Amino acid sequence: MKPGFVYILTNKKNTTLYVGLTSDIVLRIKQHKEKLDPKSFTAKYNLNKLVYFEAFQMIGDAIGKEKQLKAGNRAKKIALISSVNPEWNDLYEEVKKEFGD
Repeated sequence: MKPGFVYILTNKKNTTLYVGLTSDIVLRIKQHKEKLDPKSFTAKYNLNKLVYFEAFQMIGDAIGKEKQLKAGNRAKKIALISSVNPEWNDLYEEVKKEFGD
């Protein structure tokens, strides 16, 4: 089975959060940053700052985590992000180094 990633994007002012799932995190975040689909939620709200990600060996586990995060409230998401990324820095360069080609 494929590996999977769960991630959270936000905008420059950290006002809107988006939880996503992918098997190729580098490509998927690049697509968000380039606004591949201009009508998408992430493009509409300029959500292109990767503030949280988690890697899983199997995509099924990532799907479970995504459902858990989406079911949680905003405060829980903020606490999760702050626990691993207290400055809310964009983690895209880190992801490219770790998971890129």
